[in-house]
Amino acid sequence: MSDVDIVVPAYVGGQPQFPVADTVFTNIFITATARAGTPSTPSPASPSGSTSCRSRGRGPARGSGTFINRESAEWSSRHPAPQHRRSHIATPKTFAVLPRVTVVPELMTAALGRRPTMGEFVGNRAVVLGGGMAGLLTARVLSESYEDVVIVDRDTLSGAEGPRRGVPHGRHAHGLLARGQQILEELFPGLERELVGHGVPSGDLAGDIRWYFEGRPFAPARSGLLSVSATRPELEAHLRARVLRIPNVTLWERWSVDRLDFTHHQVTGVWVTSTDGNQKLLSADLVVDATGRGSRTPAWLEEHGYERPEEEKVKVDLQYTTRIFRLDTDPYGTDLSINPLATPTNPRGAFFPKLSDGTSLLSLTGMIGDYPPTDLPGFLEFAKTVGAPEIYDSVKNAEPVDDAATFRFPASTRRRYERLRRFPAGLLVLGDGVCSFNPVYGQGMTVAAMEAHALRQHIRDVGTPQALRFYHDISSIVDVPWDISAGADLGFPGVAGRRSLKTRIGNVYMPRLQAAAHDDPRLTEAFFRVAGLIDPPQTLTKPGVVMRVLRNKKVNTVSTRREGAATPASAYRRDQAAPPSSPGDRAA
Repeated sequence: MSDVDIVVPAYVGGQPQFPVADTVFTNIFITATARAGTPSTPSPASPSGSTSCRSRGRGPARGSGTFINRESAEWSSRHPAPQHRRSHIATPKTFAVLPRVTVVPELMTAALGRRPTMGEFVGNRAVVLGGGMAGLLTARVLSESYEDVVIVDRDTLSGAEGPRRGVPHGRHAHGLLARGQQILEELFPGLERELVGHGVPSGDLAGDIRWYFEGRPFAPARSGLLSVSATRPELEAHLRARVLRIPNVTLWERWSVDRLDFTHHQVTGVWVTSTDGNQKLLSADLVVDATGRGSRTPAWLEEHGYERPEEEKVKVDLQYTTRIFRLDTDPYGTDLSINPLATPTNPRGAFFPKLSDGTSLLSLTGMIGDYPPTDLPGFLEFAKTVGAPEIYDSVKNAEPVDDAATFRFPASTRRRYERLRRFPAGLLVLGDGVCSFNPVYGQGMTVAAMEAHALRQHIRDVGTPQALRFYHDISSIVDVPWDISAGADLGFPGVAGRRSLKTRIGNVYMPRLQAAAHDDPRLTEAFFRVAGLIDPPQTLTKPGVVMRVLRNKKVNTVSTRREGAATPASAYRRDQAAPPSSPGDRAA
């Protein structure tokens, strides 16, 4: 890092009073003058409590602004501020010099992407509600098409590296599927290298994670699909740092969302309130609701005379119970994680990754009301039953680092925005607010990334976003993971819901494919390419794949197991020899 003096411009009547001029510097001007006691005009783009630049010797500053860097200064010098700005952008009447501002040049060019010229912007300001994964990805995409992007979140996000109130499941195991990893690397080049450089384990999704089905591990395969074993707070912190380095992105933290501001059939902003009770109208050309499962958009639509979207629910009555342990043995070998899958014969599962600090996180899952206990003896007894014996063996005498945390998930929910006939202009919904998936399938972050990616293309195609067209665009994205997760959940007898012929056939075929994958790496690879949302599900029913499944004699035991009690685990470690099989048991 290096320190440089930066002169901040002022605007008088929309005219820059210094040759280096841009809105991001207007934001930082407010911060600097507020600290120095210089009179200033408050700006809607820089509320107290939003993320600030770092100044020498202070750490994160309290006030308004954003991270700045050498690239943003160069960009501003090449692109002077517009002659006429819209009325909701503040115009300070003096200028100031920031004493010494820390510059973060590393990875800046890759992180920023290509900034449009002034003529390419489709709007002045976009506001993103929610600073989680969906919100950060949306802000990254919108920064290419809007002059100013503001992220609003009720939590304190500056320096947040652990679980927070706005992400109640943040302490539990999370998965970023292969397609999500690809999109993140496209939007944030070098992210994988950055994470690995911070000690986050990474490897092959199908070859470096020990997946269990019915007490036996899948045959490992080299799929080329990357898995980065970061916790949710770790991944979010790295993305947030990248996003806040973009010159035209600002974070309003510790602000809660009250209501939308409507003008006729157009959303023109959002009313927000700070933790000290200060209420503001944040005007915007586009508001994106990325607040997740608790999205209030359906209620807001109803309040303004619109229909609520239809909802589809699959009730799974799931609970996670999670603890972190310091192990005195190594159950992993070269693997990143040990993950036994819940099945209809045993609705208990687990995710057991090793973490970047050398500890191990164990998330136990129970469906249909079979909740993992929070007391340590009960937790360990539950761990015995998940179908991967090395998990219990490694934690029974290990040191618990924390108390148990729980997260309950009653139902997967899909809101059918694409079926609405009317929708207000200037408003979009993304992420879990559109579809909230059973978290054991690890689809949520990846689908949010795919939707943000689709929004980027949508704006490139049509300019100003058209809500109903956008919802039709993403409905096809949501269809596949919804069919995978909701269809699999309907294979559990205790899960209520209509079972179509497609669902019933799938829930007969998939256990047989998974059983065959115990001995066939090609089937393991094919399965995880579909589960990772790289290939469509139809690839698993191609004649060559079906023949590999049918040739495997072990598939004949699946129906017997599903009718009886849960099969005891008879697993072997990855570094031990697999149980012998005859040549006829392996597909050619």
